[in-house]
Amino acid sequence: MRAVCIYLLIGVALLLSLPVVSVLTAWAGGPDTWGTVRHQFDTVMGLYAWSSLRLALGVAVGSAVLGGLTAAAVALLDFPGRRWLGAALLLPMAMPAYVLAYVLTDTLQFSGPVQTWWRDWQGADAGRLPDVRSLGGAVVLMVLCLYPYVYLLVRASLADQGMRLMEAARVLGASWPRRLFTVALPVARPALVAGVALTLMETLADYGVGAYFGLSTVTTGIYRAWLSMDDRLGAAQLASLLLLVVIGLLWLEQRARRGMSLAMNRPGASAAQVAPLRLRGWAGWAVSLGCALPVLLGFVLPTVRLLQLLWQEHQHGEFGLPWAQFAQWCLNSLQLAGGAAMLTVLLALVLVHLVRTTGHRVLKGATVLLSMGYAVPGAVIAVGLLWPVGLLQSVWPAEWLDPQRPLLSPAGLMTGTLFGLMYAYLVRFSSVALQTIESGDAHISRTLDESARLMGVSGWALWWRVHLPLLWRPALAATTLVFVDVMKELPATLVLRPFDSDTLAVMAYQLARDERLGEAALPSLAMVLVGLVPVLMLYRQMSKAHHAPTH
Repeated sequence: MRAVCIYLLIGVALLLSLPVVSVLTAWAGGPDTWGTVRHQFDTVMGLYAWSSLRLALGVAVGSAVLGGLTAAAVALLDFPGRRWLGAALLLPMAMPAYVLAYVLTDTLQFSGPVQTWWRDWQGADAGRLPDVRSLGGAVVLMVLCLYPYVYLLVRASLADQGMRLMEAARVLGASWPRRLFTVALPVARPALVAGVALTLMETLADYGVGAYFGLSTVTTGIYRAWLSMDDRLGAAQLASLLLLVVIGLLWLEQRARRGMSLAMNRPGASAAQVAPLRLRGWAGWAVSLGCALPVLLGFVLPTVRLLQLLWQEHQHGEFGLPWAQFAQWCLNSLQLAGGAAMLTVLLALVLVHLVRTTGHRVLKGATVLLSMGYAVPGAVIAVGLLWPVGLLQSVWPAEWLDPQRPLLSPAGLMTGTLFGLMYAYLVRFSSVALQTIESGDAHISRTLDESARLMGVSGWALWWRVHLPLLWRPALAATTLVFVDVMKELPATLVLRPFDSDTLAVMAYQLARDERLGEAALPSLAMVLVGLVPVLMLYRQMSKAHHAPTH
């Protein structure tokens, strides 16, 4: 039975890897198929690569610093407002990067409220403020949207292990700075690396912010090759370059975890018995201000601006969105996000367990291949999906192509259907669940498995009775991450969604693209509000287990 499950999962992983494999095989046609890539290498590829490198490095460093410091502050320190700031730091997860780009551009442009106020204050001859639509603006914006990936994983790691190990180091006489740098930070390193890897893959796959800000990155080059030059093969070849970077990121992430397996607390144990270091006076308020600033810039002010735009639209009587259709957009988004989150997390839990207990090399390789899908832009995943579907459709028996039952054909099953869209979501976001579950699995000691086997618990009983109770927090974190990501996913949804099945993300994008930002504010706010529900549920579960008493 176990062998059947292994080969079944290998088949599922390979099936979900099909778009990635199809992108990787885009070079198989020989030199004659390299025209677009050769042209871009001769003209703009240097600019694409340099812009992408600076953007990725800026977002990686910013997310690591901001997410790591805020996670360490909330988990290890006690300061004014610690409890509500611990929850508020997760809020920017619910704000799509492209929505934040629209809002900040509208707010900070020459005719926006900020520069208008600046000219009123400084006079008509006041200089213009720096343009937010730049590489630096994109770095700041994406750090504000993506740092919760690092914050969530690092905080969970520190709360599970850091506090208890730091208390043991205190008993042995270590000072607090030494406990921080020699105990807490090494414990959190696997989670920090996993979080930064997620932010890098998200940055490399982003199109909305780069295109709206006019940046020349590899991802915008992929879309230009596909949409402007009508060369899907060239777009797939450029996408394969991103995969090479992701392979390097995954290798570095796995190398960082090697030898870092740490025993978790016993089931039912909590770090709540260990109090954090209490900060008094100006030091405590300084930490509070530092934790509040990313929440203010990444969530509070953009939300207030969206509400203001929505109110102005209502006051002018120009708001024309039908409420029945708006309710349908919300329902479509909830169904897609919830279904994708449950499927990806369940798949990740089973894959991680079988790789851990069997060490099957083919299954491990299929899992690594599946993890690469997160770096491929959603529209390129759609291209990688449609190419083999079209090839299969060309050899499909004619008698099976019944126009009355289109789902019997490959094209009818995968294009314009919920099945095809869910397939694309699984390809795109399985890596999010795998990275998060593997980060938690690294903290489960191998000796725990051996002890369970000595007591007669093995196979799926080991997974159900031992691993799952210890992985419920990473599983909850993975569910939240995938849910919010699917809610914000735009390119794959635009290409593969069924007719009359628009989502909040699609409508927010289309309305903002048409400069109808007032009307785009409603689906954007709804997307943020729906994304808040799992975020707050996640924090509630974390706080029950991790909240430390103050004294």
